Amino acid sequence: MRLQDDMSGATAAEQPQTQPDSLFSQPGSLVCAFPTHFLHICAPRVCVFPLTAANRLGDGNTPPHLPFFVSGILCLNSQKVPVKMMMIIAEFFVVILKVLWAFVTAGAKWVVRPKEKSVAGQVCVITGAGSGLGRLFAKEFARRRATLVLWDINSQSNEETAEMVRQIYHELETPVTKDEPVGGVEEVPTFQPQVYTYVCDVGKRESVYSTAEKVRREVGEVDLLINNAGVVSGHHLLECPDELIERTMVVNCHAHFWTTKAFLPKMLELNHGHIITVASSLGLFSTAGVEDYCASKFGAIGFHESLSHEIKASEKDGINMTLVCPYLVNTGMFKGCRIRKEIEPFLPPLNPEFCVKQAMTAILTDQPMICTPRIIYMVNFMKSILPFEAIVCMYRFLGADKCMYPFLAQRKEAMNNNEAKNGI
Repeated sequence: MRLQDDMSGATAAEQPQTQPDSLFSQPGSLVCAFPTHFLHICAPRVCVFPLTAANRLGDGNTPPHLPFFVSGILCLNSQKVPVKMMMIIAEFFVVILKVLWAFVTAGAKWVVRPKEKSVAGQVCVITGAGSGLGRLFAKEFARRRATLVLWDINSQSNEETAEMVRQIYHELETPVTKDEPVGGVEEVPTFQPQVYTYVCDVGKRESVYSTAEKVRREVGEVDLLINNAGVVSGHHLLECPDELIERTMVVNCHAHFWTTKAFLPKMLELNHGHIITVASSLGLFSTAGVEDYCASKFGAIGFHESLSHEIKASEKDGINMTLVCPYLVNTGMFKGCRIRKEIEPFLPPLNPEFCVKQAMTAILTDQPMICTPRIIYMVNFMKSILPFEAIVCMYRFLGADKCMYPFLAQRKEAMNNNEAKNGI
């Protein structure tokens, strides 16, 4: 701290009692001080700015020193403050340009579709591959000649998916030819991808870590990780057993931590990889009756976004992240879910094949996030800016406030029927 102490020419009796807001303290410098009554509010400061000869008062001579309150005043270096401020301002304008450029590039992708990358020969792990979206993802990656590693808790359904993948591989077995030096044709053996199946309960971290070790030993390092496995309890909160709530949170959210911890270290070492989180629109905005499911998907999205920032901070530009947030998909998971019948034709449940094809386009073009349909982007934005009561009004208009109630009623009836049969 440097105090302005060159005031020896003025005595205490000569010093006026008023506190000036600004004064000159040394040749070529302007000192601006806060009045003393601000000292109780904020830390007082004196900012010293260099003056040119043209900016000085009078004939260029430094004005006489004026008394001021100096106790506890922080005097900033007269050269460093302007330089730092100029650097911050310059960096701020660069950030604005980068933001504008990001808008331009994003808009350009709507006009010129980016080229899809090749995943041929790359090892792709898919959790929850035995049914639903996981099975469709496996078939799509098989068509692109990826080596598939299928995880599911159900061995039979997982093997059924693997058989479908093998059939796709068989259909892709076409000989590749090249010209011989003498003008003949020679067949070139093509790479034959394989499919591996593992029974794994992603809700148990010991199972995840041991299965991941088997994959590294038997297949190799993983290039793509698709966290797809998910469950839903299908109960109102006060009727849902604690065990089912814990199961939903563990499978839909905690498992992402464990699979990522198992495969990310090697991706970071090689600076190569792609992690895909299959979440839900219910991880962006919620509805009544599925508190555990919404909480788990909100958690999965929060984990994904934080991990994305961490990878960016580590400057590993070879590792990509893609977040998939589909609207209600017609896989049977939420069978019976209905919005207002007059609105439903405009927002019908998504066809699973369409949903996966949209997600594949995003994955193969390294798109950070994909919401299907695109109106989900608007709904998420409106949720962020509208008052809660306005959101409630919109939910009631769309019939989204109780859209899960028919689904919950069907699940409850089915469970009662099963209990009755078991009792018989």
